[in-house]
Amino acid sequence: MVNNLLHAFIEVIDAGSFSKAAEKLYLSSTALMKQMNVLEAHIGVQLLIRTNHGIRATDAGISFYHDAKFLMQYSEKAVVRARQAANNHPYMIRIGNSMLNPCTVLLDVWNTISETYPQFKMKIVPFDDDAEPWPTVYRTLGKDFDVMVGAYERANGSDSFQDLKLGEYRFCVAVSREHPFAKKERLSVPDFYGERLVMIQPGTSPLIDGIRGYLRTEHQEIQIKDAPHQYTIEMFNRCEESGAILLTLDGWKDVHPSLVTIPVDWEYTIPYGVLYPLKPSKSVLLFVRALQEQHVQTTSQTTGELQYS
Repeated sequence: MVNNLLHAFIEVIDAGSFSKAAEKLYLSSTALMKQMNVLEAHIGVQLLIRTNHGIRATDAGISFYHDAKFLMQYSEKAVVRARQAANNHPYMIRIGNSMLNPCTVLLDVWNTISETYPQFKMKIVPFDDDAEPWPTVYRTLGKDFDVMVGAYERANGSDSFQDLKLGEYRFCVAVSREHPFAKKERLSVPDFYGERLVMIQPGTSPLIDGIRGYLRTEHQEIQIKDAPHQYTIEMFNRCEESGAILLTLDGWKDVHPSLVTIPVDWEYTIPYGVLYPLKPSKSVLLFVRALQEQHVQTTSQTTGELQYS
């Protein structure tokens, strides 16, 4: 399904020259130029402007470049889905996994009851935290993967997923290992006076908006810097490089090896749990019910131990 001409065209635009693209594609420059001639002849418009200093795209070429990238990505996903359908197990559960949404919490729970439900098989499906904003990821539940584990707010996606709550993540801060705060075991809010505190922009998260409002009202000495509307690995990288303080979660303490996650003396938390589609398949529904029974049982046992301890 992958179109070699589209792939070659994308590589030519990205490289800016036939020779560099040809080297990456393991072709000769002459063969690659012939492929581009065939592509332009097939489409009927000029896509490339050839000069002694390299190549650049025409306006039509720029338009075709963006569409070609979309078509390539879509075709790759189509192949993946076809293979998944061919190997479909009636109780195969595809679990989404990423740096900011690791599935280890779910697997730890499942390992305690897997012997009771041998009919279920697990498949880990990686996805990119930086690729799409979270509302889009929530809407893909049931397509690329069946369930995922993550922090969530009902106000940000109540119409696109269901959840089985497993617990609460605490809001913390992350700093570079070179930052003076890195050696502290705990911080209080006044410690941030004069510092830059990075958090995602207003209107994205009601919970984070609440923290922002509290800080701006009660602790105006803190410099709040708004970041893009979603957490990405790049956000962690920039905070490590700039020396800024990043509002984060204790569940993300292992995301970046050069950052230290430190608790703060406040009570702000966000729920996390298993997220699954509004209309789950029978397999997913049975899987979630099994998890729910185990979670209720574990919670009851923990409550009993606290009462009698």
